[in-house]
Amino acid sequence: MTAVHSEPQSAGGAVSAPFFQRGELIEGDDTAHRSRDLGVTFATPKIAMDRVVHPRGEVPPLLNVPLAEIIDFLVETGERIRDPGNPFVQECVERMSATHVLPRAVLQSQVTGAAAYLDRRLLQTVVEQNFPDPRALDEWVPKQDFTGRKSFVRAFAPRLIHVLPGNSPGVAVKSIAQGALVKAVNLFKMSSSDPFTTVAILRTMADMDPGHPIVKSMTAVYWRGGDDTVERVLYRPQYFDKIVAWGGGDAINNVIKYLGPGFQLVSFDPKTSISMVGREAFASDETLDLAAELTASDVMVLNQEACVASRFIYLEADHADADRFCERLHARIAGKAAASGDARPLDLDLREQIDTLMMLDDEFRVWGRTDGKGLVVRSDEPVDFHPVNKTANVVRVDSLDQATDHVNVATQTVGFYPFDRMSDYRDRLASRGAQRIVRLGEAGPSTIGNPHDAMYPLHRFVHWMAHEDGTAPQ
Repeated sequence: MTAVHSEPQSAGGAVSAPFFQRGELIEGDDTAHRSRDLGVTFATPKIAMDRVVHPRGEVPPLLNVPLAEIIDFLVETGERIRDPGNPFVQECVERMSATHVLPRAVLQSQVTGAAAYLDRRLLQTVVEQNFPDPRALDEWVPKQDFTGRKSFVRAFAPRLIHVLPGNSPGVAVKSIAQGALVKAVNLFKMSSSDPFTTVAILRTMADMDPGHPIVKSMTAVYWRGGDDTVERVLYRPQYFDKIVAWGGGDAINNVIKYLGPGFQLVSFDPKTSISMVGREAFASDETLDLAAELTASDVMVLNQEACVASRFIYLEADHADADRFCERLHARIAGKAAASGDARPLDLDLREQIDTLMMLDDEFRVWGRTDGKGLVVRSDEPVDFHPVNKTANVVRVDSLDQATDHVNVATQTVGFYPFDRMSDYRDRLASRGAQRIVRLGEAGPSTIGNPHDAMYPLHRFVHWMAHEDGTAPQ
């Protein structure tokens, strides 16, 4: 592996964030930006609009590359990412630790751990679950209907803009892999928290084979979300088919105004995940400890930065039992927080809201402090703020039926205990809009190839094209 390093800081002292354009590393400090969470300055090159757009008249580079070869390349990429000597990954983690809220050790684990997605069996399963006939990615598949009419159908390589999130570096690896599997021409808009991981992965690929069609299909740049000088140029159907958008409401709203015929949105909207814990948790001290431990595991997924991380725990209990549960839950969240090395205090607005709750003893109880080392708030209704940074809101209910009233289309994952009651609630949760129910403690891992945010994403990414060829002779 070639040990190529670019300077970690620009001449002005800002963290340097180079671009990657179809196999070429683009460096420069033309534009200064500030990271979303920490307000750290980083510098990027100027975007060359003509270089980030792949002309419609050119066939996508990956179109006629067999899917099996694409998977081979992705698997080798995964091995390179996990290599401790990979200079691009190490440089990425070094720079991102200056702009991201998560500690360096967590970021290192996230970036290298994300390579697990680049597993041969996993990638093959994802394709098979998304496409009834995966041959459509490689060829025009012949069909004939009951009237005798013949046709050919292909999942044609799309042109995609990926608006990446800042909370999980691993999404970059997943997005690159998915873009390659559907043979897309890809433009990745990186986030201000992480304008590094995507480039590091693509540089790793280019180090393997700078002329590979996957490398030539990938571009990664940064601009401030909502910047009309960039978005009104790029967000057009003559250049791209779809925007694959992760992130908060502002990120999605920036995109919506550009949508129209021929230019669609595949949205991984902001989501909130919850836990539902039944009375069975209080059957013994052992079951209570187990339920508290499993709940803490779900709260602390990616230090509560992930969409699947639980924020509201609906607990079937009276006040006395609820307080017993909260005490144990707080101890376990605090333990996991200490082990993570992440002790950021809560932001000022959230601290003030929780300090106010502490004075309302009749309605709320609070375990812990607002120092970022773990906090649990017990209430009879969900708090009106968004629990973040290792903060859990335990909502006491008389029946878990009441918890379903708080589920809606923004509810992604529901961690459930006891496990044998899950099937009693799954239809009701789906009707309310929830997208996933799992055993409590298993919010993080997911079944390979399952729907994500209530859809099969790859099936939606591609441009479905039909070639109709008349009626077969009778």
